[in-house]
Amino acid sequence: MTREREPFASLFMYHAFKWLVVSPMLHTYWQGKIYGAEKVPKKGPFLVVSNHASNYDPVLLSCCVGRPVAYMAKEELFEIPILKTAMKIYGAYPVNRERAGSGTIKAAMEYLENGWGLGVFMGGTRTADGKIAEPKAGAALIAAKAQVPVIPISLWGTHELEVAGRKIPAAVPLTIRIGDILEPPVSSKRTLLDEATAKWTAEIDRLHELGR
Repeated sequence: MTREREPFASLFMYHAFKWLVVSPMLHTYWQGKIYGAEKVPKKGPFLVVSNHASNYDPVLLSCCVGRPVAYMAKEELFEIPILKTAMKIYGAYPVNRERAGSGTIKAAMEYLENGWGLGVFMGGTRTADGKIAEPKAGAALIAAKAQVPVIPISLWGTHELEVAGRKIPAAVPLTIRIGDILEPPVSSKRTLLDEATAKWTAEIDRLHELGR
């Protein structure tokens, strides 16, 4: 049976990190603006789909939706015992990028079954301008299997955060726009996955074009 909320330990770590670190940085250092946060379900699993331009995107996105969001992370990080425990509590799950497949889907499904929000970057990797260059159907496949609500989100400005030679992120204005909830594909038929992928990408692009 699917849980309605994330484990207590994960919620505690999420809120502690959000209010002590991420939220103050977002609203002061980055002059962050958030639109549409009220659209995120208060309970139950959900899938977040977004663009991707920086290593800061996962924590920023999770901060803005008001609930922990699980993301895949490279498996090498899980070889460090203390880091492994912290990452799992916070919602990261390992993936071998060269052999990503059914194991990755299974891990994602387990988080959804445990009441988590799950985040998937539509392009699968960062882009220099924050736009989605080549959307992948992985998010649609997960949504079809789990039958959870889908939330499109645009991260605007994060492509300017990481500057070569700087140890800290740049102080640039950021805007996060959360779109209306979308329905998952009714099945994992390839044509339906492709249609959903195109629709979600178009909505994220539309939100992104609204700018600041």
